[in-house]
Amino acid sequence: MRVGLVGTGHAAKLRAEALQEEPRADLVIVAGNDLERAQAFSQPYGAIACGSWQDLIERADVDLVVIATINRDHGAIAQAALKAGKHVVVEYPLALDIAEAEAAIALAKAHQKLLHVEHIELLGGVHQALKASLALIGDPFFARYITLKPERPAPQRWSYTLQDFGFPLVGALSRLHRLIDLFGEVASVTCQAQFFHSSPSSPYYSTCLCTAHLRFKSGLLAEVTYGKGEALWQAKRTFEVQGKTGALIFEGEQGTLIRAEGTEAIAIGSRRGLFAKDTALVLDHLTIGTPLYITPEASLYTLKVADAARQSAATGNAVKIDTA
Repeated sequence: MRVGLVGTGHAAKLRAEALQEEPRADLVIVAGNDLERAQAFSQPYGAIACGSWQDLIERADVDLVVIATINRDHGAIAQAALKAGKHVVVEYPLALDIAEAEAAIALAKAHQKLLHVEHIELLGGVHQALKASLALIGDPFFARYITLKPERPAPQRWSYTLQDFGFPLVGALSRLHRLIDLFGEVASVTCQAQFFHSSPSSPYYSTCLCTAHLRFKSGLLAEVTYGKGEALWQAKRTFEVQGKTGALIFEGEQGTLIRAEGTEAIAIGSRRGLFAKDTALVLDHLTIGTPLYITPEASLYTLKVADAARQSAATGNAVKIDTA
């Protein structure tokens, strides 16, 4: 499988390393906005470099396009690659705009090509351990997921702009997707968001903080908080689920089951190698037809919930989720 990679950042590096270890794949070309950076990036993998994703997609020797660049461009690149008859793997979100994401899914079906939206959070040890342990706490009725990342000073890069990263829960779609994978469809969402800017004229914010409250159709209530930047002072990554006969508490890579008879530790698998696992699953699907762990429609559904959170933050009103 001859692969073209769009992007030269951290996710692109992990994907390139995974492809290098795969005998079924050959990374032939890397595209980046900065040609010199793309050349330096591609050299260790024996790939050629180009200065635009359009040039990469036009190449006849590319079978699979992997998109690991800024969120703003995901939808446009995916559509162009699918129209050119390429298979596509894209880091979440599939697009910042719902209509653009829907168009990409329709194109994949029309051209009978793979469109895979990476959600490696579902493959991670914490999520797998949480999912396997849910039955131990009875009917779950409340969940809370908090990720806070202090960065001081805040970097002036694309992930700190609404235009390129998207609304926080759109850009960080996995925060909602974990909950939806566990608990199903959402009935309504309310959300509040704050953004601090070090300069009124700067396109970059220095801090964002976003909190959403979700009511699931099952009746479960969930709270999701996501924040990053220089006004945050302590890193936090916690996931808790309260059930009628117990609770699951995950702090970082430590898991605890709490029940009336006492507490016990929960074994959690490693976070390492998830991009390699995702890559192998994609190649399994393309070569021998094994099912993937997620569909693009599932990612699109979460995107709709995230966009509802954006609407709620803008209007101050709860937003019902249309499942049509």
